Amino acid sequence: MTVLDARATAPDTAAAPALAAVARLRAARRARNRRTALVGAGLVALLLAFTAAALLIDLDGVPAGEVLPAALGLRDGLADYLVFQLRMPRTLAALLAGALFGLAGALYQRLIRNPLATPDIVGISAGASAGAATVLLLAPAAYVVGAPVAAIAGSFVLVAAVQALSWRGGQVDTYRLILVGIGLSAVCVAYTNYLFTVADANALAVAMRWTIGSTNAADWDGVTTLAAGLACCLPLAVWLNRSLTAMALGDQLATGLGARVNPARVAVLLLGAAAAALATSVVGPIGFVSLISGPIAVWLVGAERSVLLAAPVGAAIVIGADVLALHAPLISPVPTGVLTALLGAPYFVWLILRRGQGASS
Repeated sequence: MTVLDARATAPDTAAAPALAAVARLRAARRARNRRTALVGAGLVALLLAFTAAALLIDLDGVPAGEVLPAALGLRDGLADYLVFQLRMPRTLAALLAGALFGLAGALYQRLIRNPLATPDIVGISAGASAGAATVLLLAPAAYVVGAPVAAIAGSFVLVAAVQALSWRGGQVDTYRLILVGIGLSAVCVAYTNYLFTVADANALAVAMRWTIGSTNAADWDGVTTLAAGLACCLPLAVWLNRSLTAMALGDQLATGLGARVNPARVAVLLLGAAAAALATSVVGPIGFVSLISGPIAVWLVGAERSVLLAAPVGAAIVIGADVLALHAPLISPVPTGVLTALLGAPYFVWLILRRGQGASS
């Protein structure tokens, strides 16, 4: 080999490791894309199965072949009443509210990098609940329009209060944020309980079931509110997910990569609060859905893609719990929030114990 040939082949030899690394990264990305597609398809199939169960189980008097046309509003009489007026709004409300709860939880968990930091744990759902309950109990005639507005206002007030009281040393302290959120959540619960003492009997009966979390009273107005909220929140969440991925590397490095850290943090806080508030205004504070949807999505597809996948995971949890709440032997009918609490509370205790063991070690 001549000197000229050696010089020509030297750069190729030096670039070989870099090219191999790039090839490995591309192969890993393709594998993640395939996994995400498979998980997404599986979740869609699961949601369709739960939806069919919600519409078909114990549906006396309506032939199975009439259910789909009735669900689309193409039948009248008994089929229209049972399917289109009763079951379809409840089913869609469970799907959409679950998606909003799951999305909100994943946003907060990725932003604060703590699995305990979800809207229902840090008090955002309690603030939304207090706002919506104010309209429900004191101005029931304005509930359809006023409840979502009051819920978002209540959640935003809680976001501002938690953010301000958790600030220490020029940044938000994660553990202080969680403790402050739990404390403010107790204040909102006390305020809501006070409203119960001054409400009339009819409004109180509705409010008591609603505060546990239930899709029983969902109607088409509520479905419209949830659908519009999800249509707005999902694209914003996908857009902000890039900033969340950069911020996971640390604020300084994220700023160096071009991310506007502080505006993105505020936007994520408000978006998560709005998503949780809209869901709460229609179906009540269905507990622990925000807490468990994000970790399941992370386990399925990884943290970087968990925000988008947390929405169908949350939808599957709520619609599955709703089917059990309505049809499970021995326990039905119960509010949907009872079953999500039975699933989420043990996970919450385990999560606290695990983090406590990690801190002590």
